[in-house]
Amino acid sequence: MTQSLTGYERYAADFEALEGMEPPNGSAWLRGVRREALAAFRRLGFPAERRGNERWKYTNVAPIARSTFAYPFDVDMDAVTEAFLRQQGPWSDDWARLVFVDGRFSALLSTTFDGDDGLRLVNIGAALHKDGGGVRQHLGKLAQSGDGFTAVNTAFLGDGALVEAPDDTTCERPVHLVFVSSGASPDRVSYPRALVLAGRNSRLTLVESYVGPGDGRYFTNAVTEIVAQEGSGVEHYRYMTEGAGAFHVGSSYVRLGRGSSFRSTSFGRGARIARNGLSVLLDAPGASCVLKGLYYTTGSEHVDNHIDVDHAGPGASSDQYFKGILDGSSKAVFSGRVLVRPNAQKTYARQADKNVVLSDGARINTKPSLEIYADDVQCFHGATAGAVAGDAIFYMRSRGMDEETARSLFVHGFASEIIDSIELPALRSHLDRMFSVGPPGGG
Repeated sequence: MTQSLTGYERYAADFEALEGMEPPNGSAWLRGVRREALAAFRRLGFPAERRGNERWKYTNVAPIARSTFAYPFDVDMDAVTEAFLRQQGPWSDDWARLVFVDGRFSALLSTTFDGDDGLRLVNIGAALHKDGGGVRQHLGKLAQSGDGFTAVNTAFLGDGALVEAPDDTTCERPVHLVFVSSGASPDRVSYPRALVLAGRNSRLTLVESYVGPGDGRYFTNAVTEIVAQEGSGVEHYRYMTEGAGAFHVGSSYVRLGRGSSFRSTSFGRGARIARNGLSVLLDAPGASCVLKGLYYTTGSEHVDNHIDVDHAGPGASSDQYFKGILDGSSKAVFSGRVLVRPNAQKTYARQADKNVVLSDGARINTKPSLEIYADDVQCFHGATAGAVAGDAIFYMRSRGMDEETARSLFVHGFASEIIDSIELPALRSHLDRMFSVGPPGGG
């Protein structure tokens, strides 16, 4: 094991306690899935050893592995209000919504329904007890327990979001999945889970928000699975703002069918350690994905984006474009891999990561990579990092701006390329306001 015995004992004890709380007539299938995942976690542990581990080379998760985080058996659902959520992240009353507090479903804050524009939006726990066949077919199939974080998330699987767009439907209302940490003590861990199923020729817009209080020490370990069937289109946004003492590990797994498209934009800030892991499998001809990201770090924060795109079918395309802003003594990581398999001829793949460093103490590790086993392909990659242009700041200050305003304007201009591409007005306005004032702290 790579984590401390004390930490493992807590996970194991909480798991057994959770199992003991399940009713005798509970889902035998789910119990089996959980126990297999716990066995995988026992075998894998957390990836605290970075030597020879390219996936975690630049991110030290030892602070998570050495810590003891408690499963929240008792959650005060009244501790989080709609007013609090409106302040913490993007919000629109026109969006369909599922809200989870410390991993527990909040019916009061959610708008669950079946049948609106063909969309199904329910809690996974309820779906398993009602008609678990469709959930069983897909849940846990993409997110195999080959990683300790994914394994322990599955071991504690219970609540979660199920989003399903039937064949030949266009879901007019964007779906908003809100996962909020209450920050209650003692140190807590939550396990957000989402399963998104886009039927053939369907259209769906999805927003995932992960938010928490500015103070407090907690751990969010999230897993999302997205299955896009033939001809479907999924527009996806992932928003993460956790507290300065928080740990966040997000793992997203996507499979694209023939002629399907997946467009995803992620935004990350805050957290002592934050990881955005995204794996996309293009296993049929004509599938395509566009993956964008915008992140900024201040103080001693650490944000890691790990993107893995697997071209397993011919004639597919992928485009990665990430931008980062670093200040203070913070660190950021971009590691993007494109794998082109032997039968994936006619592949188009591009990777680009651009960063601006606002202080001498900030550091960026960027590593785009291509692994190509086909000969009829077009693949490109590149990365840049540079300091704020002194001439630009001097010009703005010569026009009467103070240095803070000049830097803020520079940062907003750098970020606007990603922000302006957002198709949801409420999300675009929220991020535009956030970057208009520039990153807090730093120096």
